[in-house]
Amino acid sequence: MTHEAVMGTEILHYPQLDTVLMVEEFVKEHSGDFKKRSLWEHLPKKMMYQTFMVIYDYLLDSGKIARDSEHKICWIWNPELVAKYLQNEALAIR
Repeated sequence: MTHEAVMGTEILHYPQLDTVLMVEEFVKEHSGDFKKRSLWEHLPKKMMYQTFMVIYDYLLDSGKIARDSEHKICWIWNPELVAKYLQNEALAIR
């Protein structure tokens, strides 16, 4: 379930690609350092919290980030590792 469905809000403005990429890069560099609100407060560029939440929900739903037991945001996406496993013929996707 997305944040907008939980909050009952409508997205009026979707973030630009460069903004999404900036957040992705920041999370990669600071994986495990910040909780959600603190992450938003420390971003190199300021943005509305609603915009941040659209990006956050996208990253969470796409499996690029996760929250640890302390609710800190961690980068978990590793396409190189996925490619390595996909090339292994002994493994099968069911």
